[in-house]
Amino acid sequence: MARKVKADPSRQPFQYPLKRVFVEPDWKRLPGYKEVSQKDWESALWQRQHSVKNVKELKDALGSYLTDEIAEDLLRDQKERATMSILVPPQMLNTMNERDLQNDPVRRYMLPMFSDRHAEWPNHPQASRDSLHESEMWATEGLTHRYPTKVLAEMISTCPQYCGHCTRMDLVGNSVPQVQKHKFEHQPKERYEAMLDYLRKTPSVRDVVVSGGDVANVPIAQLEAFVSALMDIPNIKDIRLATKALQALPQHFLQDDVLKAFDRLAKKAWERGVDIAVHTHVNHANQVTPLVAKAVKKILEMGFRDVRNQGVLLRGVNSTAKDLLELCFSLLDFGKIMPYYFYQADMIPNSEHWRLSIAEAKQLQHDIMGYLPGFATPRVTVDVPYVGKRWVHQIADYDRVKGVSYWTKNYRTGIETDDEGALGKRYEYYDPVYTLPAEGQEYWRQQLPKTPAHA
Repeated sequence: MARKVKADPSRQPFQYPLKRVFVEPDWKRLPGYKEVSQKDWESALWQRQHSVKNVKELKDALGSYLTDEIAEDLLRDQKERATMSILVPPQMLNTMNERDLQNDPVRRYMLPMFSDRHAEWPNHPQASRDSLHESEMWATEGLTHRYPTKVLAEMISTCPQYCGHCTRMDLVGNSVPQVQKHKFEHQPKERYEAMLDYLRKTPSVRDVVVSGGDVANVPIAQLEAFVSALMDIPNIKDIRLATKALQALPQHFLQDDVLKAFDRLAKKAWERGVDIAVHTHVNHANQVTPLVAKAVKKILEMGFRDVRNQGVLLRGVNSTAKDLLELCFSLLDFGKIMPYYFYQADMIPNSEHWRLSIAEAKQLQHDIMGYLPGFATPRVTVDVPYVGKRWVHQIADYDRVKGVSYWTKNYRTGIETDDEGALGKRYEYYDPVYTLPAEGQEYWRQQLPKTPAHA
């Protein structure tokens, strides 16, 4: 006789199925968009032309929902703390809760306010502009060769949207009062050819992440030519196109010229035995909408191997197990996007209020296990300076008082070819100071006079 087994969802810490309704938020509820037609809303050109670039334009879009107090808070942040300028497409603005902007998770990371930042610890004393030292590992300008078999090709230094926590704030976007941005020295054509030439001469590389900035800002003819040329290099077996715009501006990927170019690339990839995929960056379930799903469906139907999500763990955005699972199931069930990684936010200036401690990240990994299919359970990872990505449980040692974690690695980066001791070293990553016990916080206060400001 069969035993009666019942997995009562009401007694689980997280309840499935999702209760959210999968619909495109009604943009006409927002004062600035109440006369916008569906045709205009679904136009990539209209979205780009009407992207919010400053607080005045945000006021035009949100009307009285943007209170004077919040507007002043945003302005102060741009003047004193922000590492990225404001650029938010209407599509992304439409996923915010206009009635509670103060606490809205999408607003929190796309439009940071001064009051969001930690009052005592806006920076970690060890924060730096290029926190992952990517430019030090450039094989050619914009081509980071950090891992033995993989490279990152930064094709462009702009995006259709600017996230407040951008790890490439050193290079990407417009200069702001706190950060004078670096610029590529060479023209795109020269840089792309130098990248391709390096890859032709480096048969150990099989995997190229094509990024920026955002590939959605690369003219589609240039992007197609570059990716097609990658497929002509015999050692290149995997190509990943990295774009947050798949979520923030899905209209871009529904344009005829983009779809035709992607279709040609998918066919060539199949003929050449190359796996091609799209990687996107969604941080909250509210951002998975039917327009995003429509764009993903088109890409998958062409024969792209996958559309995967690489999110960032951000306090107040997705830093609870419930929020993270809600996001992952929304990606899977609604968007047909594979949850892949969730990174610890990097130690750039003024990012502390977003960052989680290693202990918190390990707990999150524990708490999401068992709900999702194994192939769709995201790995919580740490991008350790001079090391690269490490699963959060691969920690070698951990000083919980000072918030210093220690990591090892099993390969040399491009700047350690002749360093015989590289594989025997321990590399450091730092918890946010405000998460430490009183003794640890006092330790870092004592370090401040000796540490140059990085803001």
